[in-house]
Amino acid sequence: MSQDNILLITTDQQRFDTIQALGNSSIYTPHLNYLYTQGTAYTRCYADCPICVPSRTTLMTGLRGYESGVVTNETHAQVMGQATARRATLPALLTDAGYQTRAMGKMHFDPVRACYGFESMTLPIDYLRSCEKQGLRPKTHGAMECELVPALSTVDTRDSITTWIVDGSIDFLETRDPLRPFFLWTSFTKPHPPFDPCRDFWEIYDGIPMPEAVYGDWSRDLDAAPQGFLAGSYENTDVHLYSPQQLANTRRAYYAMITQVDYALGRLFACLRENGLDKNTWIIFTSDHGEMLGDHHMSQKNLFFEGSAHVPCLIMPPRGRGLPVNRRVDTLAELSDVYATILGIAGVTPPENTHGVDLREPYEERTFYGNSLDVNFCVMDGGYKLVYSACGDHTLLFDMVNDPMEQHDLAALPAYQEKRRELFRMLLEHTAKTRPQALENGYFRTSPAPSRPGDVGFRWLGFHYHDFNYDVFH
Repeated sequence: MSQDNILLITTDQQRFDTIQALGNSSIYTPHLNYLYTQGTAYTRCYADCPICVPSRTTLMTGLRGYESGVVTNETHAQVMGQATARRATLPALLTDAGYQTRAMGKMHFDPVRACYGFESMTLPIDYLRSCEKQGLRPKTHGAMECELVPALSTVDTRDSITTWIVDGSIDFLETRDPLRPFFLWTSFTKPHPPFDPCRDFWEIYDGIPMPEAVYGDWSRDLDAAPQGFLAGSYENTDVHLYSPQQLANTRRAYYAMITQVDYALGRLFACLRENGLDKNTWIIFTSDHGEMLGDHHMSQKNLFFEGSAHVPCLIMPPRGRGLPVNRRVDTLAELSDVYATILGIAGVTPPENTHGVDLREPYEERTFYGNSLDVNFCVMDGGYKLVYSACGDHTLLFDMVNDPMEQHDLAALPAYQEKRRELFRMLLEHTAKTRPQALENGYFRTSPAPSRPGDVGFRWLGFHYHDFNYDVFH
């Protein structure tokens, strides 16, 4: 029997609660709805290191960040190079299994042009080069790659990077080798900042009320909140200064970018159908991490709160296979499972040092561990989540069954001291085994938290405009 095709679709910085069919009545996502109603939604999928490069390394190697050592954006070249040499990256394994492998969109690899097993690859910097040849200037609004201010794209929808990524994906599908199965990774740069949707999509949301930011008994008072968790937000944005109305506009721009991606997917799915590929193509959709979007006065990623680490995950089988559709799986999933699932579809045995599960098969609940930057840590077990920041030595404990948006901290309550000690011990022991360099004298290597909002040593707003040395053009 011939091998099925595989289409992996990822967005950048899309949080879990941004799909209409899964409960968000303020957003338009007709084609993500389609994937869910014709497939399965994994409603508890998490990034073990919710940052761009670590998550992409996990998708490529099946290794969690704390397993590979890639827990920052600084570099992953050695890990990816070694995996490629062993023919253990996802595209290398699939290429060796006879697949035509193609990457279209943001990879965020180091070095930029390293293919790491892909047969061909086109990147956002190629979009920028194309814009220069056409005299287009897509980011002259001045909003940068980390800021959460709303802006409008300075190019039309047809000339946007989102359209360009889908155009390239369609071109591959229409010109590929028809005698080989394909693995196509369509990797969008949005809704990562700048929050600059094209005007068409901004206007779609005119008059639609936006959900309010989430605050908890531990975070509503900004000055009293555990400042270590807020340090990254202070470095990259001014979201702690935003009024409710400003947050609503930021969310409107964020939703508009997601809808712009979603509508572009309509063209991609139409191409699959018109070429008869919907009958033998698996589609997997997820994101590398989320976006705090003002929840708890926070922004960006790096954290293990729901807005940052909890991501969407949808899998749709080839049409007519008779598998369950319109199905939700609430058992915890991880980004490392995407690697295992894709290899399972291709009939390729995963390397022995990977631990992901094939999400198409029944699997059991697991304990989840996370490490971001060797600063932010997490353990989830038995319905509870403990998050820890070595910046400020802060610990929070949540009952995720009864408090899914983390609004009530249990860490200081007498009734939960045993649970707190148990989970903290588990986290410390796990870190000692996987990232001992994050510890000092048997405890986490701590640093002082900011003493007041905005009191950080260095601010980075994502200043990228015309640099071809980094694949971070959004």
